Parts: sequence; C-alpha cells; structure tokens
Amino acid sequence: MKANRWLLVAALVLTMGMSASAFAQAQGGQGGNNRGQNGGGRQRGNFDPAQMRERYMNQIKEQLGSPDDEWKLIQPRLEKVLNAQRETRSSRGGFGNRGGRTRGGNNGDNNANNQQNTRPQTAVSQASDDLRKALEDKSTPPEEITKKIAALHEAREKAKADLAAAQKDLRELLSVRQEATLIESGILD
Repeated sequence: MKANRWLLVAALVLTMGMSASAFAQAQGGQGGNNRGQNGGGRQRGNFDPAQMRERYMNQIKEQLGSPDDEWKLIQPRLEKVLNAQRETRSSRGGFGNRGGRTRGGNNGDNNANNQQNTRPQTAVSQASDDLRKALEDKSTPPEEITKKIAALHEAREKAKADLAAAQKDLRELLSVRQEATLIESGILD
C-alpha cells in the first residue's frame, strides 16, 4: 500500500515538473533562446497565406504524382474544390472568434485577424453575420430571425451544391489512384 502511495506521489511530482517546464517555455522563458515575439517559435506578423497555400498545393501535387502538364489542368479545379469546401465549412471565417474580430481592444498583434478581415466575405459568412447581428439585437422580432435562419440555410445549401459540382469537375481529370488519394485526404467525398 505504501509503495502505491509513493508511486502516485512520484508520478504527481514528475507531472508537475513537466507542466512547469512546459509553462515556462510557453511564457518565453527558454534561457535566452530568441525564437520570435512570443517565444513559441512562430512570429505572428510574418504569416504569409499565399506561401502556405503554395506549399499545400505542392504537397498535393507530390501526393498525386502529377507531372507539370497534368498539374496545370488539375490545379485550377482543385483550387475551386478547396474554395467551395471553405465556403461550406465556414460561417464566420475563423475558429473561436467571430470572423477574425476580437472582443477586446487591439493589442498590437492582430496581423492574422487583420488579414482575415480583408478576405472577401462569402455568401455563407455574410448570412451567418446577418443572423448573429439579429441575435445580438434583443429587439429583433422573431420573424426577422426566422428570415435570417432561412437565408443561412439557403446559402449553405447552395455552397454544398457548388462543392458537389466542383468535385465532379475535378474527378473528370483524375486517375483512380489520384481520386482515392484525394478522398483519403478529405478533398473529395
């Protein structure tokens, strides 16, 4: 019985030590290791979505084993599918916050949020924003909220139809192996 208690205490001490170390690293206390503004290795102000998209597309090209001439045909249709997927998934353009907007003041480190706000708004995100605004206004009549819900449902259904059409167009160019690769990666249904 005493051995089990000592084992439990040792595990607890080890866990606490590891947690403290992780916390110190998250706070930037890495002993003089200068890894950016936030100490976590990422510099928020240097995020380039175009570069990230290009790397992603190159990875897909490699996975598909597409030669350059074939890729020139596949890439535009693939981009159309990816854009249609983004339209069906996003209501407000981001996770955890509303369309990239912050609730508090600008803390000087909102470059990612500012980039998100400059992205053109989709029909789904516009309908979602309209519904959110109606809900925030406590005086909005129920009939108006019902209209906003219907508009959001309609925008989502249209986005799903657009996605299905884009996926069909892409499939026309793919071999069975390439199609399977894109199904496995979640790009095709």
